[in-house]
Formats: sequence, C-alpha cells, structure tokens
Amino acid sequence: MSLPPAKMDGMPSRSPAAASSLDSLIGDLDDEQREAVQAPRGPVCVLAGAGTGKTRTITRRIAYLVAAGHVAPGQVLAVTFTSRAAGEMRARLRSLDEQGGNGAGTGAVQAMTFHAAARRQLQYFWPRVVGDTGWELLDSKFGVVAQAANRARIQASTDDVRDLAGEIEWAKASLISPEGYAAAVAEAGRDIPLDAAKIATVYAGYEALKARRDGTTLLDFDDLLLHTAGAIENDAAVANEFRDRYRCFVVDEYQDVTPLQQRVLDAWLGDRDDLTVVGDANQTIYSFTGATPNHLLNFSRRFPDASLVRLERDYRSTPQVVSLANRVISMARGRMAGSKLHLVGQRDAGPAPTFSEHPDEVAEATAVAKAIANLIQAGTSPAEIAILYRINAQSEVYEEALTAAGVAFQVRGGEGFFSRQEIRQALVALQRAADRIDAVGPELPPVIRELLEPLGLTAEEPQGVRARERWEALVALAELVEEEVAVRPGLDARALLAELRQRADARHPPVVQGVTLASLHAAKGLEWDAVFLVGLADGTLPISHALSRGADSEQVEEERRLLYVGITRARVHLALSWALARTPGGRQGRKPSRFLNGVAPQASSSDGPHKPRRQRGAAPRCRICNEPLNSSAAIMLRRCETCPSDLDEGLLARLKEWRLETSKEMKVPAYVVFTDNTLIAIAETLPGDEAALVAIPGIGARKLEQFGADVLALVKARQ
Repeated sequence: MSLPPAKMDGMPSRSPAAASSLDSLIGDLDDEQREAVQAPRGPVCVLAGAGTGKTRTITRRIAYLVAAGHVAPGQVLAVTFTSRAAGEMRARLRSLDEQGGNGAGTGAVQAMTFHAAARRQLQYFWPRVVGDTGWELLDSKFGVVAQAANRARIQASTDDVRDLAGEIEWAKASLISPEGYAAAVAEAGRDIPLDAAKIATVYAGYEALKARRDGTTLLDFDDLLLHTAGAIENDAAVANEFRDRYRCFVVDEYQDVTPLQQRVLDAWLGDRDDLTVVGDANQTIYSFTGATPNHLLNFSRRFPDASLVRLERDYRSTPQVVSLANRVISMARGRMAGSKLHLVGQRDAGPAPTFSEHPDEVAEATAVAKAIANLIQAGTSPAEIAILYRINAQSEVYEEALTAAGVAFQVRGGEGFFSRQEIRQALVALQRAADRIDAVGPELPPVIRELLEPLGLTAEEPQGVRARERWEALVALAELVEEEVAVRPGLDARALLAELRQRADARHPPVVQGVTLASLHAAKGLEWDAVFLVGLADGTLPISHALSRGADSEQVEEERRLLYVGITRARVHLALSWALARTPGGRQGRKPSRFLNGVAPQASSSDGPHKPRRQRGAAPRCRICNEPLNSSAAIMLRRCETCPSDLDEGLLARLKEWRLETSKEMKVPAYVVFTDNTLIAIAETLPGDEAALVAIPGIGARKLEQFGADVLALVKARQ
C-alpha cells in the first residue's frame, strides 16, 4: 500500500459554484441530518436511531467536508464493521460524485472495515518496522487452536475447538493476555466452554505456535490490528507518515467497537480530534465478541467540546412499528437506558403490529406460513418478508411449514436445518442403526435420544456457543421425532428415517429469492416490508442462559435490545408470536417473553392462534422477573415491589413539581392529578409517546388529554 503525502495548499476560496454544490448536499436533509453534516471539523458524535438515515448522513458529511475544502478526499478514512456496509458507503460516495460532481472527488475516500484498513497499512509498514521477516495471514485459526489444545492434553471436540477459538478472539479483541484471561472472565461473568485455566493454557500455546521455525510469523485477524497499532505507537516516523496521509476519520456503528479497535483508532488519531462517530447504544447486541458501547457513551466526556447530534426521525418504519419499538426499549435498564433515542415515525400510518399466542410451535409456524402466503397473494414480494428468531435451531419448524405451504425461502446467516453438520451426522447414525432398533411408537424417542448422546445431546445444556448451538439443533431433532411418533404411533426406525430423509429432500434452496429465515443477530442492518418475530417466550427471548445471570442482568438487557433490533427491521407489517409448548400435545408451561409485559395484551392460554386477549382474573406480569403481580402498587409499577427499581430521580422530582403547580391551578389535591405510584411508574418506564403513557395503569383517555402533553414533554426534556 502506498501512503504518499496528500497535503493541501491552504483553504480554497468559496466560489458561487462551490456554494451551490454545498447547498445541494444538504438541501434534501432534515434539520438534524443537516446539523450533523455541517458540524464544525473536529469531534462529532451522531446518535442515530434505526431507520434515521445514518449512512446518508455520514456520507454527506464526508462529501461536505471535501466540497468545502476542509479536507482532501484521500485524507479521509471511513471504517465500519462489515464488507457489505463498507461497500454501501463507497457506493454512496461514488454516487455523489456522479450526480454533478457534488461530492468533489469523494469516490477517492477510503471506506473499508477495520481489518481491511489495518491489513493494507501493515503490508506497507511491516518491512520498515520488522525487517526482512515475512508474515502470513492465518485465514482460520482452527487447526492451530486444535494443535494447542492437544499439546495442553485437552480432549477437545470440533465444537470445543471452535469455542476455544472464539474465546481467544474475545480475549484479544478485549486486549486480554493469556495471563489475565481467568481474572477477566470471572469479572465479566462470561459463559465459557471449559475451565478458565485450561483455556488460558490453550491461548498461550496458540500464540506460541504462530511463531514458525522458518522465521515467518503467522498473524490472525486480531494480530493485524495489534501490529498496526503497535507500529504507529512505537515508531515516530511511521506515525508521522500515517497521520500526514490521513487527517479525518469516520467510524460507523461505533457502539460495536472493541477495545482493540479503539486502540487502533487512538493510534490513528494521535493527539488530533478530527473524528466523526455514528452509533446507537440501543443496538448493542454483540457484546459476546468483545464489542462495547462504552466508547460511544463516553465520547462527550473524552471530547467535552464535541458536537452531539441526535437523529430520531425514522424514515423506515410506520408510526405503529416505531411506537412499539419505543415502548419496548423504554423499559430498558442500566447505563445504556439513559442514552436511548425516542424514534418519531415519518411514514404514513400502517397496520398495527399483531400479537398471537399458539398452543405449540407447529401451530405457530403453520399460522405464520399461512399469513405469509396471504401477504404474497396480496402483492408483497417474498423477498420483502422475513421470519426472525433467537436461535438457529428454531428454523426447522418454519422451513417445514413454508415447504408445506409452497412458499420459497432462504436461510440467511446459517444453513438450513437438515444441512447442518450435526443433523447430517445424526441421520447417518440413524441410518447405520436403523436395522438394529426394534423400538416402535412411544418406545422410539428415548432410543433416538440415546443414539444422539454421543453427538452432543447431553442431559444438560452445555457451555460454549458452538456446543450449545449443536445441542439446540439435536434437541430440535429429538422433539421432531416425538412429534412424528405422536402423529404416527406405529412408527419404527426405518419409517422414521424415510420420513426425515423426505423432509430433507423437500427443502432445496429456492431457484428465486424467497422469504428470509434468519436469527435476530443475522438480521442486524437489514430491513423488510413484513417481519414475523417468532418464538417470543421466556427462556428463548430472553434466552435461558441470560436469565441464569439474573432477571436484571446486562445479559438480559442485551436480549431486550435484540427484540428492539428485530422490531425495527420491519417497514410496514409486523407480527409477534409465541407458543405455550414446544410440540403438539406437550405441556403448555411457557410464558410469553417478559419484554412483552405492558406492551402486548395479556395472553390467555385458551385463545389459540389468534390475537391474545386479557384473561378474566389473570394478573399482569412483572416486566423484570415475569412473575404475576398481585398488589395495586406492583401493577401500577409493572414490576414486583421487591424487584430492583431503575428510577430517574431527577425526572421524579420534576414531575412532582409539575404536579404541585398543576394541582394549585386546578384547586384540587395533588393526588387527583396523579398519585405518587403513577409518577414513580412514569419515572421508571419513561414513556416516549401516548401509547406508552396510557399503558401505565391509572392513566386513561381523560388524563391523557389533560396531562399527556405535559408529561411527555417532561420525559423528553430529561434527555
């Protein structure tokens, strides 16, 4: 990579043509977008909610800085987290050039991922910093990690090795050494696949194995960042050349930076502050990789003079979808809750989101497939429809239902259920054992579970991401067997194998693009006209291992943000559903997700696959622990009185001042305006719109009309 100086010979004067070009860059922006684009050169933080046009805004800012003569195109380095996002940014910048030259050469701006930028820089600087010793990029660390585990005398399965590799990636992204790994894991409360000391031993062995005897150094993707930061930090000549080349930096999705990526960014910047960051703490869903929103949340502390702009006008979703998103995130707790954005829908009104409860997952999937078929018949393109779920193993029942309905689909961010390695292995094992299995009907499922045990179907849910994914898929297969036996009581092993093979063969990839099946994590950054959020039951969303950390833990809060991300993927149609049991005829012991408490109508277990209605006499549930609420105060607060509060004390004080003034004007006692418990509920849940306000018990249409505008203004003013 060549890094020639790209100095500018002073600030050019503003010609009428240049002024016209600048005007054209901001003419079609809203007030907040324009403020971000025109912010002075220096530190700028753009808090951009879902659908608020962040990519449009930051590319226009780059073009504006270039067109105004503040920076040359080649002096700008814009980084993001995926090749797709980087490609979109480059395309937008090129498009500005093509539209009459408004971008003034912005097609020359470097827009890439952190790793791509570090790789190019390292290739250029390596000979100067290291010398003749070569380096080679390790595309996959699997083999080296397996070798390190073997040397440490650890019997590691394929999934164990993948989980060990994941732990090494997390540690390096978090700037944690092998020596500090055990303490860091304990502090973070991290879910790990093996004993921390053993993982640390494998980590140390992995690092040692990368130094090859022939003198060539093996570098993994994290090493690209580490060595790039080190070269700039430790070599003044390298730092000067790089900083002379790049003067202006833009970071997209800043809530997802890791400590390692922040270290690289700090090295790039040096003592300068020409930095624009864009992010949304409400969309922090990758903490398991080491990502942290702390850098975004602390930006104004680090740069006290930074320009801060909030983008809250949502151009993606209808007001009905936006309102639901606001209500879900308004109940967030912890530090990130203080930074939440209140989205304001800009589109025309659309249909209200629907909520449906089903007796089991098969019934839920069948209803979803039918609704999708109706949407397609009414004119919605299959490519504009998505089914989103928490874990990949949930896809099987939806693949089956869509196949039965004749609807083409594609699985994004993963393989179809019967294409997964563990399921293929299970079918091979069943084929080999079919002739020896003489169990029939109800005797068959226990035999199949025993057959699947060596493949990873343990009695208890395992630790580690990959091991858990394998376990979840095998559990789904075992439950599919139980479902088949329930329908065909005389089923034997050979007939079962034939049925499973037939199901697998029926699910070929579509010839044309179809309905998208994806996990909530894989859906980040995407959008569809219609979204079906499925499996919204406690234990699935929030996931069980997050609940094991405590009902008010940060892990549970990240699950809430996952639901928020899922909701904000929908443009027009949004359907949320859950099932009371896994399999037909199973015990209906599931509860709707606690994140729906106070948002969805109270569910009735007898309502079937239609919209849930409030069951007579059924108590509402706590929004934190999901237990029934039995006292009037608890119902008002929408939480158990013993569950932890997340009260905004400042807001409560201002609400009480407002109540006192209002009661004096009305010449009534203060409690006639609102009771103390109502004010506490407002100060805890922070309602962002009228729908969220009237969801608080005791606030009806009359009080909404009398006091709603004042209360919502006080809540908004707290930001």
